[in-house]
Amino acid sequence: MITVLILLVAVGVLVWGWNRARLDGKAGILAWLQSVMLMAPWLIVFSLFTFGVYLNIVAILLILLISTIGYIVLGNRLRALGPDALPRRQSWATKQAGVTPDADGEGTQGAASTNPNAANATNAGNPTSGVPEVAQIPAADLDQIRGIFGIDTFYATDTIPYMDGAIFRGNLRGEPDQSHQRLTLALEKKLGDRYRLFFVNGPDDRPTVVVLPSSNDPKPSTVYQKGLAIALALVTVATCFEASGIVLGFDLFSAPDRWLEPLGMAIGLIVILASHEIAHGFMARRHGVRLSFPFFLPTWQLGSLGAFTRFESLLPNRNVLFDIAFIGPAVGGLVSFILLIAGLSLSHQGGSLPLQSDFFQGSILVGVMARAILGDAVQQPYVEVHPWVVIGWLGLVINAINLMPAGQLDGGRIVQSVYGRKVAGRSTIVTLLILGIATLVNPLALYWAVVILFLQRDLERPSLNELTEPDDTRAALALLALFLMIATLLPLSPGLAGRLGIGG
Repeated sequence: MITVLILLVAVGVLVWGWNRARLDGKAGILAWLQSVMLMAPWLIVFSLFTFGVYLNIVAILLILLISTIGYIVLGNRLRALGPDALPRRQSWATKQAGVTPDADGEGTQGAASTNPNAANATNAGNPTSGVPEVAQIPAADLDQIRGIFGIDTFYATDTIPYMDGAIFRGNLRGEPDQSHQRLTLALEKKLGDRYRLFFVNGPDDRPTVVVLPSSNDPKPSTVYQKGLAIALALVTVATCFEASGIVLGFDLFSAPDRWLEPLGMAIGLIVILASHEIAHGFMARRHGVRLSFPFFLPTWQLGSLGAFTRFESLLPNRNVLFDIAFIGPAVGGLVSFILLIAGLSLSHQGGSLPLQSDFFQGSILVGVMARAILGDAVQQPYVEVHPWVVIGWLGLVINAINLMPAGQLDGGRIVQSVYGRKVAGRSTIVTLLILGIATLVNPLALYWAVVILFLQRDLERPSLNELTEPDDTRAALALLALFLMIATLLPLSPGLAGRLGIGG
């Protein structure tokens, strides 16, 4: 039933996207086809699952490869059309400044920009009609900022006051990376470290510059926040022991004298969690980005649902956002997968941990791997496995949960970095809807939906350079990560598990 509902939602999204894409002509259709390529692998696989057709891992990887190649080819054709032909969409900066697309797709502005004297009012440092009563850039600083623009970087044609900063519309005359670097250096030379310069897309998908005071930069964690992070980490250690004890068949909190029995499994879970967060920290330091302490989310069912972190400095570009978000689940998932494969390989009759064979129906990925390695043993009512199997499976689930494309989760950051803020916002809504449906069969989905809704639903703030999109390699890795997330979290239906020979 869940699979059918997901397919219906996916088809509805495709139809809705097609209706919108036609309005943008050839470029819109190419962009829509890219979306089709993103959804095609799991649409095909799960559609076939629904009708009882099982594809082996080779066929699934082949479909994923073809989809990735198609996505890259369409992306090259879309970029070949040039920026003037690209679909128009509203950006973060212009939305905040009151610029909205009208019925014809052209940008119309609020009172601040429609006022013919707005530019003069800005020069004088006076608030314009419709602009919040906040401290604006001093006139002397504004003149200095205007002086950094030129015909070889960004030719500014219009200035719009924006809160305590300003938006500059105009024409980009060079490559985004090089132009942003030159303008940033020029701004620092004139005004020091007092302002930050952002490159974003305008309402007509043309480059726009936003300058904001550095006082708006992310703030470092307080002592209280660091203390909370440490406390949550200690609680997570305890819940890892408790989850391991439950797997072994007893409640550790009721029998604390048996703490040595789940020690090995608990250490395995802690290693997986630690490798995930250490990878985040390593990549952040490599890019010169400050990252907060991880705030773990302890739970007795899994030990932990992972952790969320906060950027304490601005990100230079979307590539950095992708690298930091992707490396955590990549390393944590790889460690978990190695433990799973090693555990399955070491499992034998008379092993130390008997599990009901229905256990392997809880995940498509785990079920397929168990069937491939253990063979007919998964058809018995009970399968005796090595403890590493359970540790690896729990680690895969924890990392897959963090790959869900929502808000500031790793998956949400990956989607935002590769596909933009608009797609990331929509994927957050879709994820919450799916979690709401999944609550009917798994109460854990409700817990995670609440966490996202109240703690992680907001998108990450824009990078300093939002214009430069990640390369096709990162786009392909994003597709692979989302595919593995779905394959890990989606369970096997009883009918499909029976056809695969999983379960007694």
